[in-house]
Amino acid sequence: MSRPETITLSAAAGEAIIERLSVYAPSRSDCEILIQVLRWYFWLAAAVKEAKLSLKKLRTLLLGQGPKPPTLCEPEASSVSASSRGDGEGSGDGSARDEEVGRSTEAESKPESVASAAETSKPQGGHRPGTGRLGADAYKGAERMECHHEDLAVGQRCPVCGQGTLYALPPGVEIRIDGQALLSARHYALEKLRCSACGQIFTAGLPDDAGEEKYSARARAVLAVSRYYLGLPGYRVQGYQAMLGVPVPDATQWDQIEAVGDCAYKVFEHMERDAAQGELIFHDDTAVRILALIKENSAILSAAQAQGVSTPTERTGMHTTALVVKVGEHTAILYYSSRRHAGENLQGLLDKREAGLDKPLAMSDALSSNAVVDEAAVIRCHCLAHGRRKFSDLEAVFPHECQVVLEVIRQVFDHDEQARKEQLSPEARLAYHQAQSHPLMDGLKRWLDQQLDDHLVEPNSALGKAIGYMQRHWVTLTRFLSVPGVPLDNNLAERALKLFIRQRKNSLFYKSTHSAYIASVLTSLIATCIYAGSNAVEYLVALQEHRGEVCADPAAWLPWAYASSRASP
Repeated sequence: MSRPETITLSAAAGEAIIERLSVYAPSRSDCEILIQVLRWYFWLAAAVKEAKLSLKKLRTLLLGQGPKPPTLCEPEASSVSASSRGDGEGSGDGSARDEEVGRSTEAESKPESVASAAETSKPQGGHRPGTGRLGADAYKGAERMECHHEDLAVGQRCPVCGQGTLYALPPGVEIRIDGQALLSARHYALEKLRCSACGQIFTAGLPDDAGEEKYSARARAVLAVSRYYLGLPGYRVQGYQAMLGVPVPDATQWDQIEAVGDCAYKVFEHMERDAAQGELIFHDDTAVRILALIKENSAILSAAQAQGVSTPTERTGMHTTALVVKVGEHTAILYYSSRRHAGENLQGLLDKREAGLDKPLAMSDALSSNAVVDEAAVIRCHCLAHGRRKFSDLEAVFPHECQVVLEVIRQVFDHDEQARKEQLSPEARLAYHQAQSHPLMDGLKRWLDQQLDDHLVEPNSALGKAIGYMQRHWVTLTRFLSVPGVPLDNNLAERALKLFIRQRKNSLFYKSTHSAYIASVLTSLIATCIYAGSNAVEYLVALQEHRGEVCADPAAWLPWAYASSRASP
């Protein structure tokens, strides 16, 4: 059904129609309105039944988007003119602002789930130029084959006119894409001969490219990437491979992946030591399931019940922490899956930090689990996007108050985006924010204080708690106004966590702490490798083929070092 025309009916007019209906004296206009009401009813029932709608979307669907309220730093007339521009800067809805704030302020935060180290520039309007088709240069991994004329060559007479001679042009390019299993197999039939006199058996040898092992280094690397980047569980790969006639049991997959981890853990440990010397650390965590720890939880709960205690004193939670660390020009991504929180894993990294270095910037949300034992050892920064989210979630309930906060924060993120586009140095970016963003944030601080001081907002209400959160963490939320290089949000760590969230959604759990450690090691190297612009499969192949060199000098095989080394293709 198409959406019926909007009905504009006041409460008084509706009561008048009801009164006329009660005496069976409706007019023709009343009947037309009732027809529209019935159409709206059937259309709304169908829409609610067929679609998943949030209350905010349903409200917008029924009532439309209201005008934008005035901001702190703009006069009333400016606000009205902005809302009258329709699709202009001042009339964006909440979802558009979410997308604006969701953009990371760092140049490296572009890839989703650290999936790419580069981003295609977009013109105004957000549309990519051209048809959207990929050029031949994008297929860097394609096998290259040259096709030559069978009957023609350079220097020959033209077969058409018979007068000119043929000369070479740049070759034309055609791309053909084929499909195959994750793992392919070759069946070698080795000829056997036996002597009729002595009975000696002679078996033909394998080709030189067959290798000595059943599973090649590339096969193991593909299994590791499919498990820890694509998030494919072993049983699903097992079913897919069996369907295509190349069966690989899930237990065998784990054996091969573990072999890759045995070649990679030295690099992980060295990357960990390098990351401890970094100057900026993003960190966050998410839930994880480890069967061995879940089994321990059962024993812990049973012991607590035997002692008559309802809540055990021992920790039963399990977490995966992502630490995204800026180390000079490079970025290290580290994962840890255990009972430890993000703050405890960060503290473990700081324990490896050399003495005499400046305090690192530590960016996170304001949860207590992200704090380290000695907060004085870091420059604590809190995510401004988290503070904004508390107001965007309440926008439908408190539209005017929330819009005041959201508009100021939107402008601050716009300033940061402009600084990024101009490629300002950390010091120049700080000066730019102090000139452009500092007055906005000062005005927002005064407005927040006024809401509670003048009893305009109930402190225990949802809006009051959102305001209280901003007030309590104001210094750390606005650290970008006083310290060079401080980011505005923790998006980089949250995007890095998507790799483990993908694994959790697809394969649910890890069997033991050892398998969780292997997952942490390989996912860390794969994510860091992709972020550095390297081919993760080729990287894991190289680690296996040069295992002795890797163990002797792991620093030379860090993902960013490999990207420019002789081993990198």
